[in-house]
Amino acid sequence: MGTPGVHVLDADFFRRWLVAAAAAVDREADRLTELDSAIGDADHGRNLQRGFAAVTAAVGKEPPATPGAVLMLAGRQLISTVGGASGPLYGTLLRRTGKALGDDGDVTAAQLGDALRAGVAAVAQLGGAAAGDKTMLDALEPAVAALGETTDSFAVARAAAEQGALATVPMQARKGRASYLGERSIGHQDPGATSSALLIAALAETVEAAR
Repeated sequence: MGTPGVHVLDADFFRRWLVAAAAAVDREADRLTELDSAIGDADHGRNLQRGFAAVTAAVGKEPPATPGAVLMLAGRQLISTVGGASGPLYGTLLRRTGKALGDDGDVTAAQLGDALRAGVAAVAQLGGAAAGDKTMLDALEPAVAALGETTDSFAVARAAAEQGALATVPMQARKGRASYLGERSIGHQDPGATSSALLIAALAETVEAAR
């Protein structure tokens, strides 16, 4: 698949990423719901499980021809099937990333990094949040900051996302359902940051499997 570290990523790659993300969410659904039960509505894992199951069904039934179209379809599925704030936020992330990729039949690691940055910016705008507010952005922002010219950077992004999720434990939530708890939100890992780290980890794993 090209020179090591500079793979070209096609529509099938993006489909495999989403399937891997769905498997990770399925595997960690109980943990995500447990985290959400402490500072949210106790439904994050189940909601994402349902949403990503719909995504894998949709991209498997009639696989779109381009990376951008794969992500746009996935984003629409999440918005229509996931309740609460997670559906619009994850849907926006994937749809905006897909839109930024345009109609190219394959993309480079650098193009994907730029598109993901656009997707994360759209999430921040929609949620009115920033890094440090104890949200999914605490995993996503350091992850996209780590992305560079080659696919080697996805492993670095994975580690950054995982560290970002862990870093939410001592934070006080300033956005979302958890913010209603005030200081009681301190000491709990944010479920949105945790599921976002799963999404980035699935991306890194898909890159590695493609080598």
